[in-house]
Amino acid sequence: MLNSVAPEVKSPEGLHADALLAWYDRHRRRLPWRALPGEKPDPYRVWLSEIMLQQTTVKTVGPYFQAFLTRWPTVDAMAESDEEDILKAWAGLGYYSRARNLHACARFVSARLDGRFPDTVEGLRQLPGIGAYTAAAVAAIAFDRRAAVVDGNVERVVTRLEALETPLPQAKPRIAEIVDGMTPADRPGDFAQGMMDLGATICTPKRPACGLCPYLPFCRARREGTQETFPRKAPKARRPLRRGAAFWIVRPDGWVLVRKRPDKGLLGGMTEIPSSVWSEDFDSGTAVNYAPLKAKWRKLPGEVSHGFTHFELAVSVYAADALLSTKAPADCRWVRLDELDGEALPTVMRKIVALARGS
Repeated sequence: MLNSVAPEVKSPEGLHADALLAWYDRHRRRLPWRALPGEKPDPYRVWLSEIMLQQTTVKTVGPYFQAFLTRWPTVDAMAESDEEDILKAWAGLGYYSRARNLHACARFVSARLDGRFPDTVEGLRQLPGIGAYTAAAVAAIAFDRRAAVVDGNVERVVTRLEALETPLPQAKPRIAEIVDGMTPADRPGDFAQGMMDLGATICTPKRPACGLCPYLPFCRARREGTQETFPRKAPKARRPLRRGAAFWIVRPDGWVLVRKRPDKGLLGGMTEIPSSVWSEDFDSGTAVNYAPLKAKWRKLPGEVSHGFTHFELAVSVYAADALLSTKAPADCRWVRLDELDGEALPTVMRKIVALARGS
């Protein structure tokens, strides 16, 4: 009787890209920024999509990408726009420093590079707002340069292939090494997009469709039945709770007071409903001291909750009525209520508006 010997599990670095590329050719996602088979990628579209997709889902980005492309079809067109217009169009996507960097990068490429993006990782890293990941993604996808592209989907695929016990984020350097070893010299852009698609559609966080995966024979986690436990993640630190107040004041003609936030810092350059500082030791008893105008302020029922990367926020909303003749303070301005949706209001401010208008 022959002894049954389990087949050796190959290391991901030794995997050939053929299986993945064959799978990608059959199952690639149709995305508005992605070139069709045989089509040359547009570096502007690739760059714009990669900036938008940072910390944001494909589903959320789709309509924003189409709107940006319609309004600013080229990098030169974006460079000629005002930052305020970019911020208004970006409102709701979050991580607003990306919008300011987007505009700064467009201006740099248009003014200094004749509207052409560099075609190497090193050249792309010199542009405003472009870090290691974005430079690798644009170089690979737009210019077919061999570069290791690692997003959250790719991290999941690789940690399962390797059954990598090191938790994130400590595992990131090792993951990058593995992806670099797997990335082929031929069709590196398609390989990068194939890995992303594999993680997004097959190697999903829960209930991955392992039977459909081109890497099934090589996956250590699948072999051990532990695929859903990867990637390992270090325990998240508890996010502190900060509190604050916002002040909703409306004139009889339906104009509401707004203010532009400082250009630097959280939500920099965005429009806000005038607000207090946000702090863990915020004293609600003195909230009206932060009001932009003297008025008969009344606290509205309920509060607005919002999560930021490093803290949770709870905002109480105060409302008041202003006279038609009330002048806006130096750092504020009046906006028609029916035009408020067109302002560069971040999501937390839209929540404040919703609470105020619903009361």
